[in-house]
Formats: sequence, C-alpha cells, structure tokens
Amino acid sequence: MDFYAILGIERRVTAAEVKRAYRRLARKFHPDINPGDQAAVVHFHRIVEAYETLVDPGRRRDYDLHGAEPGTAAQSPVEFEGFDFSRAAEGLRASTFSELFADVFKAATSTGAGKPETGADLHGTVALSFEDAVRGCERLLTLTRQVVCQLCHGAGEVRTAEGRCLQCQGEGSLRWARGHMVFSKTCTACGGTGRQQQQACAGCGGQGATARSETVTAGIPPGVADGARVRVPEKGHAGRRGGRPGDLCITVQVATHPLFERDGDDLRLVVPIAVHEAALGARIEVPTVDGRTRLRVPPGTQSGQRFRLHGRGAPSPRDGRPGDLVVEVRLVLPRLLDERSKELMREFGRRNDENVRKDLGV
Repeated sequence: MDFYAILGIERRVTAAEVKRAYRRLARKFHPDINPGDQAAVVHFHRIVEAYETLVDPGRRRDYDLHGAEPGTAAQSPVEFEGFDFSRAAEGLRASTFSELFADVFKAATSTGAGKPETGADLHGTVALSFEDAVRGCERLLTLTRQVVCQLCHGAGEVRTAEGRCLQCQGEGSLRWARGHMVFSKTCTACGGTGRQQQQACAGCGGQGATARSETVTAGIPPGVADGARVRVPEKGHAGRRGGRPGDLCITVQVATHPLFERDGDDLRLVVPIAVHEAALGARIEVPTVDGRTRLRVPPGTQSGQRFRLHGRGAPSPRDGRPGDLVVEVRLVLPRLLDERSKELMREFGRRNDENVRKDLGV
C-alpha cells in the first residue's frame, strides 16, 4: 500500500502539504458524506492511515525505510452525528472546519496496542579509589526503578466480574462536541459492548508497572578509567507492552593517587635517586599497584631519564592486556653537612671537570 499515492502527493512534500491533502480527501470520502457507500468507507480508512503515518516524522521515516505494516488501519472511526446549536462555540470550540478534521480524526485513529517499547535507562555514579579502579571490584547500589506489576503482569488491567463499562457508562460509544458539531466513536475500553470484564489494576493504577527499591550488584571491570560508563543490562525501568527493560548506566569517578598518574593503560611514576646511584648504577626498589619490584638503574643515568617496566600498568578494559609502568628518575642532591663531604665533592669536581653547559655556548 503506497500512502503517498493514496493522498495523491509526492514523497518530498512537507508535513503541511500532507495535512492539506488529508483535509481535502477527508471532506470527499467521509462516511457521513457518502452514506451507504462501503467503498468510500474503506478508502476513508486508508486515507486516515496514510495521514497518520506521513504526518508523524518518526513513523514517516520508518515507512520510507520499511513500508507499511499489516494491520495498522484505523480501528475506531469517528462518526459525525449532526449539529448542536444549543451551546455557544467559544475559544477552542470555535475551531475552523479544517482544524476540526486534523484534530478529531487524529485522536480517532490513535488506538492500537503498538509495538513493544524498551524501558528508560537509569543513571548513577560510583566513586572508586585508584587501586579499585585498576584491579576491578564490585559495588552495591540501592535504586528505585519501575518494574512489571506482579498483579497484572504489565497489562495494566485485571479480569473482574462483568459490569457496566465505566469509560462510556454502558453506552458502548463516546460522544463529544467540537463547536456545534457532535461526533462519536466506538468505546475502545469495551469494544462497543457497553460491558466490561476488565478493570484497571489496583496495584499499578493501570500503568502496568510499579516502583520498587532494590539493591543491585554492579561489577566494575579492571582498568576502568575516570569518567568511564559501565552498563548493567536490564536494571533500568521496565519496558512497555512486553518490551525489554532499560539498563543501569553507571558513571565511574576515580580518585587521584599520590604516586601514580594514569596515561591510557600506562602508569607513570616519579622515583628519586641519589647522586652515587645515578653515577655508579644501582638496583632500587620501586612501588607498583601490585606491590614492589626492582629496577636496574645503569651507570651514568641522568635526571629525568625514563625506564619502562612492561606489564606493570593498568589492564585494558577492552581486552585485559596490561599497560606498562613508566618510571622517571629524579636526581636528589645530598645535604652537605660536614667538611669531609664537601671536600670529597670538590675532589670529584676536579677529577671530572667536563663542561656540562657546553651546548649552551658558555
């Protein structure tokens, strides 16, 4: 079924042009204007279906991509019952004829179960220490979310003893006026019978879902970085019409560390070394997130020089591979507290009189 052909419009038309085409055809094919003409009734229902689809940007986009779905025709057409001049038409009741069709028939065709809808996501924040973020951990979160009502299983209504329909007061149809024009349509709550064997669920007020507080265990993967988001599947709000629940989205806040600085999956660490260790070389102990390890400092090491310890960084949250620990050494001069130490330094200077500022031209 080509909705554009039914309305007699091209695919590139605007929403305003869709409305104009609908109003023109509605005046021509409405069942009250063509009494007893079943072909006009069928065609009018197609016109309404085409209008409802093409005037809505989201539904129009889906139709352009996938075409029309079977069984989407209007279920409860509006009937025009005549005029009532006993009341004054003021304000919104004094709408024009064109606005009347666009408003009334849109409401008339908005029935139907519709597709399942995924529930809304919930959002939260978790604060972690630097070590917990690197190693991974679990956190308990208490949250309040919408869950499927256990009394009606999400239907929003429960079976009861047959009685008069409360929505239409047993009439089987709903009547309302727009200006001086009176309209009616079949009551969707009872299907036009005026009797009901269902009533709104008392547990959820007819919403199909109830609020519930619960504690959720969130697993934080090793190597998670500050500002990262962790998703816990199906711990958000319940979906509608049997749709999948939403997710719980957790934003991670990682505290800074007094020693380590993170650079991607690598960790950076500044380690002080003494003059004799830098000059003669040494094996020194350095901290890591997993304890301590030893680092070989070769003779002649300069201040600011960096050494890379492979696999001692943070694990990647993508594939679990650890980064490296990058150690930067900083030379720390000794405190010369006695004359003997000063004399030894003078002797060292005389024996090693290389001009360390030659690159500056001085």
